[in-house]
Amino acid sequence: MSAFSNPFDPNIRLGAGTCQCGRHRDQAEHEAADNADIPDNDPDKLNARVIESAAMRALFPQDDTRRRFLQAVGSSTALAAISTFFPFGALQAMAQERRSLEKKDLQIGFIAITCATPLIMADPLGFYKKEGLNVQLMKTAGWALIRDKIINKEFDATHFLSPMPLAISMGLGSTAMPMNIATIQNTNGQAITLSVKHKDKRDPKQWKGFKFAVPFEYSMHNFLLRYYVAEHGLDPDTDIQIRVTPPPEMVANLRAGNIDGFLGPDPFNQRAVFDEVGFIHLLSKEIWDGHPCCAFGLPEAFIKENPNTFAALYRAVLTAAAMAREARHRSLIANVIAPANYLNQPVTVLEQVLTGKFADGLGNVKTVPDRADFDPFPWQSMAVWMLTQMKRWGYVKGDVNYKQIAERVFLATDARKRMAELGQKAPAASYAKFKVMDKEFDPAQPEKYLASFRIRKAA
Repeated sequence: MSAFSNPFDPNIRLGAGTCQCGRHRDQAEHEAADNADIPDNDPDKLNARVIESAAMRALFPQDDTRRRFLQAVGSSTALAAISTFFPFGALQAMAQERRSLEKKDLQIGFIAITCATPLIMADPLGFYKKEGLNVQLMKTAGWALIRDKIINKEFDATHFLSPMPLAISMGLGSTAMPMNIATIQNTNGQAITLSVKHKDKRDPKQWKGFKFAVPFEYSMHNFLLRYYVAEHGLDPDTDIQIRVTPPPEMVANLRAGNIDGFLGPDPFNQRAVFDEVGFIHLLSKEIWDGHPCCAFGLPEAFIKENPNTFAALYRAVLTAAAMAREARHRSLIANVIAPANYLNQPVTVLEQVLTGKFADGLGNVKTVPDRADFDPFPWQSMAVWMLTQMKRWGYVKGDVNYKQIAERVFLATDARKRMAELGQKAPAASYAKFKVMDKEFDPAQPEKYLASFRIRKAA
């Protein structure tokens, strides 16, 4: 009996002139027969078959062992069993995405602040190029311009203030356009900075009549400043003035006496100390530890039209975020993002922000390692909190479907999938309770939370 006439004979060994199943003259004939059902114009199915075959060879490197296993249970059953612990789907998706990008040349907007660290560092460190992308980072003057350029499709994706995609999707302050947040760019990383002339006014109750700057209406800076002063008995709409000011102009306005302070992004809080015109009253993490600040986002339409490009971009930014989270890389990153085409700031200032060892302008050197962090997961509970503050201060009127909006804009499921592909751990849940100034926020009860505030805009 020849080796080809009885493939189930246990004495047969796979050698020259046979294939892994024993039914064909050689492996080439086996693969040709195996792929005969795949049309020439369906490379994705062929790609999947190649991955499955490679996985089988990796799990069963001995040819005769692999052949016996396949003969005993059948190829379909074998693949179904193995797929329970081998990520065929993820590997196939990654292979497809890496092979065929719909759009390789991308323009991405950013504001020159440390919040954009992952988005920026992915360029000089080559994370975009590794994914086959040719990215041009576009330094932009202010957040209104960022909004307009992403709406007008001048940017493919952009650095956002995390509340901005919510506002744009809802048509608040602009034409409505469905917008998504892929990752949070940074957590914490802000501060309330006051003019050096106010060193004797550390109690917010003394701030009546003060002029403060924030970078944009739909910003965590605005919402956290309002929350902070309201908890100290001041109405942010009547007891203080809040002005929208581009972050790069905050220090100059503080020096000129145009403002008394700002709740702004770094590095400008530290730059005010460096220039001896301001001091850090408190870090934003003292208001809400782990709060989101900025985000990486893009139009929903771009994702639908360019799913493979979106996945590649996602991987690049997540890879950068993972590196940025490690303390040992912070000094290197400060040097990488300091040049004029990125933040255009002294490395010393950036190191103080990123390492968390900094002078506060009051004669102290503090060590706060998580002054800035780069946890990328877009918690949908964060979005619900932002929506409560938009409603609290009159930016949105009437009923708000908090959960629906949060889940439409913050792509927690996508983040979980992409993080898993890179071996990064993501939370199993998309909602979590947290505290803001010792007051617990339950994302399942946003209206109850909203009703608990004594100071808020009249409905």
